[in-house]
Amino acid sequence: MTTDNHSKEIAPLSDPGIPEHVHRRTDTDPKAAKKAERQVAILFSISAIGTILFVYSYTFMSGDIFVFLPVMGSTNAKQLFLGLGMAISLFFIGLGAVHWAKMLMPDNEIIAHRHEFRSEESDREDFVKTVKAGAEAAGLGRRSLIKRSLGAALGLVGLTPLLLLRDLGPLPKDDFTKTSWKAGTRLVTDPGNRPIKPSDLEVGAVAQVLPELQPGELRKLENIGKDAVLLIRIRPEEFQLDAERLSWTHEGIIAFSKICSHMGCAVALYEQQTKHLLCPCHQSTFDVTRAAKVIFGPSARPLPQLALMIDADGYLVAKQPFTEPVGPSFWERDSA
Repeated sequence: MTTDNHSKEIAPLSDPGIPEHVHRRTDTDPKAAKKAERQVAILFSISAIGTILFVYSYTFMSGDIFVFLPVMGSTNAKQLFLGLGMAISLFFIGLGAVHWAKMLMPDNEIIAHRHEFRSEESDREDFVKTVKAGAEAAGLGRRSLIKRSLGAALGLVGLTPLLLLRDLGPLPKDDFTKTSWKAGTRLVTDPGNRPIKPSDLEVGAVAQVLPELQPGELRKLENIGKDAVLLIRIRPEEFQLDAERLSWTHEGIIAFSKICSHMGCAVALYEQQTKHLLCPCHQSTFDVTRAAKVIFGPSARPLPQLALMIDADGYLVAKQPFTEPVGPSFWERDSA
């Protein structure tokens, strides 16, 4: 019995070629091309109007004008027209560019034949010979001093971009570990800058305070970000503190840094029933009765506690500065 080997061979596929090119109407009809040109110009003009609206809104429109929109309600007019101007500008310039490309830009089909990217062996050999000849002419092979000095120079020049980090500003040094609180600094309301007496706070009350400024001193924004403190008053018997921490309170009034020890957000929510402070950013929860111990959330440390006492006039003052840095961890501080 014989077998026909040719019956198992696969016939090669014929080259299907490419379909015949179909010309666009704008390629053959001058009127259609002119019309498409006008359409593109209109789209670009609308984009320009959007840019003018944006510039006008930013430069001349007042920020206290409000307009009513059926779905959005009362909306700030300046913000509304800034957004509309920017949206119109970007959307229509993109739409015009797409329409231009589809209707008017060249529509020629080009065949790019595949070829091997590797250079021919003769070219590769010539390149290697040229490099070796250049290195020999430069004396790199026999001049070890030049090689070493060149390597050192190239290595050092790679370090120069690190110097540009200085443009980021002065080093913080110990700014992260210090606040404006000092022994004897009065607590004043924020806002209001009014000194506080223990009688000003009822049980369950919360107040935000800052350190009192000296005459002629201005409050800096970076200090506000570190100095903000929350005063909370509960019944003294509700505290679960050691003797030292309890001595930092006064008649049930306890003070904690308002800056969350997780990411530096403002701890602004207080649950009067549970005696819990909450950070609204990532839901870290601190127990006031146990020196702001973390009971939920990603924070790794309690809120720093500020020791309190009263001065000769009966006002609440700081007994001492914070005994630890406030706010989140940084590279010179352990997260634990």
